[in-house]
Amino acid sequence: MNMRKKILAGVVAGMVVAPAAWSDEGMWLPSQLPGIQAQIKAAGYKGDVNALADVTKPPLSAVAKVGGATGAFVSKDGLVLTNHHVAFGVIQYNSSKERDLIKNGFVAENREAELPANPDYRVLVTTGFDRITDRILKAAAGKTGRAYYEAIDLAGKAEVKACEQDPGYRCSVVNMHYGSDFYLIKQLELKDIRLVYAPPEAIGNYGDEIDNFMWPRHSGDFTVLRAYVGKDGRPAPYSKDNVPYTPPAFLQISTTPIKDGDYAMLAGYPGTTYRNRTAGEFADQMRWQLPTRVELYGSILKDIAAAAPAGTEAAVKYAAQVQSAKNTLKRAQGELEGMTRSNADTVRKEDEQAMLVWLKKQPNAQAALRDMDAVEKLLADGRATRDADQLFMLMRSQTQVLRAAIQLQRFAIEKKKPDAERESGYQQRDESLIEGNLKQVQRRYDPAVEKAILADLLARYYGLPANQRIQEIDAVFGKDMAGARKTLDSLYATTRLGEESERLRLMKADSAEVAGSTDPVMVAAAKLMRAILAGEQKAKERDGELLRLRPAYMRTLAGFRQSQGRAMYPDANSTLRVSFGKVTGMHVKDGMEYTPVTTVAGITEKHTGKFPFDAPEALRKAIAKGDFGSTKDPVLKSQSVNFMTNLDTTGGNSGSPVMDADGKLIGLNFDSNWEAVSASWMYDPRYKRAIHVDLRYMRWLMAKVYPAPWLLKELNVPAE
Repeated sequence: MNMRKKILAGVVAGMVVAPAAWSDEGMWLPSQLPGIQAQIKAAGYKGDVNALADVTKPPLSAVAKVGGATGAFVSKDGLVLTNHHVAFGVIQYNSSKERDLIKNGFVAENREAELPANPDYRVLVTTGFDRITDRILKAAAGKTGRAYYEAIDLAGKAEVKACEQDPGYRCSVVNMHYGSDFYLIKQLELKDIRLVYAPPEAIGNYGDEIDNFMWPRHSGDFTVLRAYVGKDGRPAPYSKDNVPYTPPAFLQISTTPIKDGDYAMLAGYPGTTYRNRTAGEFADQMRWQLPTRVELYGSILKDIAAAAPAGTEAAVKYAAQVQSAKNTLKRAQGELEGMTRSNADTVRKEDEQAMLVWLKKQPNAQAALRDMDAVEKLLADGRATRDADQLFMLMRSQTQVLRAAIQLQRFAIEKKKPDAERESGYQQRDESLIEGNLKQVQRRYDPAVEKAILADLLARYYGLPANQRIQEIDAVFGKDMAGARKTLDSLYATTRLGEESERLRLMKADSAEVAGSTDPVMVAAAKLMRAILAGEQKAKERDGELLRLRPAYMRTLAGFRQSQGRAMYPDANSTLRVSFGKVTGMHVKDGMEYTPVTTVAGITEKHTGKFPFDAPEALRKAIAKGDFGSTKDPVLKSQSVNFMTNLDTTGGNSGSPVMDADGKLIGLNFDSNWEAVSASWMYDPRYKRAIHVDLRYMRWLMAKVYPAPWLLKELNVPAE
């Protein structure tokens, strides 16, 4: 083992073991938990902490990745509990103007009445989480830049291919600490997911964006799904002959009332945090990324609202995209406000400067400094074209037909290669997901809306300096807005890609036929593909160097944190994490306190009869009746709705189960408070809170408002 690897191995080992000092901060890897079991026990957990280290054993084996977020199994017959907003695409997929499940909700009368989810919707059950750092880094030894990136990529693909020899599983390789450590994750891929119970939007999204990230909250943000498999017990696409999946474990819903100070623990798949990024990246986030994101997503929402007025079929089709964009917008607004309030860039800069002072007193400091200086140069180089790069990315991600055309052109290119050499996302393992994505386009597409979004993004693009112009965009759309508008009208007037049969035909066609397609949007996608591929090659060169060089920063930061007695856990990266703390309110500022539990009284107080405070009549009547049965809070003398904890969460934790000291399910995570939105970058224990649906509210709705007695029986909770 060379010296670089010896140093790396030592530091990584240090990162995976928490120091004695501890706070409520922490999105812990399960393997770290035995090292802090004294703190977990002191916080009030009554279970076996060592069992939490094994993702294949209860209770963590009951936690699944659902859609792009989290959920949990809650019955032996594959019931999955997640957020209304996590399953919103499923609800929207099954909705139309004539049968509006978004507005009216859905309660399956029995299992036969459950509705299939969109074809690309997945539930992933983690069955393996193994460290493979040595195998991955061995392949990249002595390489730099793109060669380093490709060595890591190929080594990861080889690991994935070997792992997926076991049918029905989806595997991935993730890196921790920005290229310092690598893990192989094995997940059972459940493909047949069905809608079982969803409250009306006026319950599941009560308050919409006005209340988003706010407290007090009164949202019933939950949905019940069910996972199915083939009769042989293996994952299979939707079929009426499939049978419910039997999970390795499921969580029992608690019937014990919660109270202030109670232990709480959350397990889920947090998306991405950036707490260990450089000071320069903190500054970029505050001064460029967040302000531009606010501007762009605010504008896209206006485009959709104008082109798809409320009450139209187009509005139903774009409901899921609108919800996603609203959340992105408000999150960016809150993150900017929070980072500004915390003076995050200055605090991080001062922290980094102190780290550098410490580093200069350590052996081999110069080698680390050289790598860290190289990282800064790479980041600076990326700023030169970031505006154009962001707009081009949105042209591909915020459209439906153009995105499908680009996906088809890229798939035609990749399928000519040996599978191991294909780009990730276009290998044989990905083909069912590609097909599922292509199948649903017409349910989420309207040409007038897509043209409006593209016109907006192109107008911004034409306003950029000449050195940021992308030749292929100009070739497709023209060099000014007058030409672009004519081109957009022409493209969308004659394309056939709005038809599912045409998209699937092109997916199955040979590469030459796809490349030679005369469909105008396919022709545009083929031209744009040259810019996409060129950008990817440039990104691989940069990302390869960052993978190679960033570990120097992480080694230094780990050593510096250890010298401070502070915790060091990996930034979140959509892998299973655990956080623990307590049910608690918050002191906001002088004269303002947040109590930890809300009740249905707040629903009535907020009700205006107009969206987003348009509580359904059935709910209002039930509240007025006051029959709360076994779910009534004994202290508040009313029906609870939401509660607050100090658990450490971020995006991706939506739908995460919240458990009590006995490991029983008490809540479902769905949001953070406004003061904590910036926690993805900077953790502040004064303000970091998480907001959850109290499952007593869910039980009450199922018992008294939109009854589902058969479902309550399956959940093994009282029906009254």
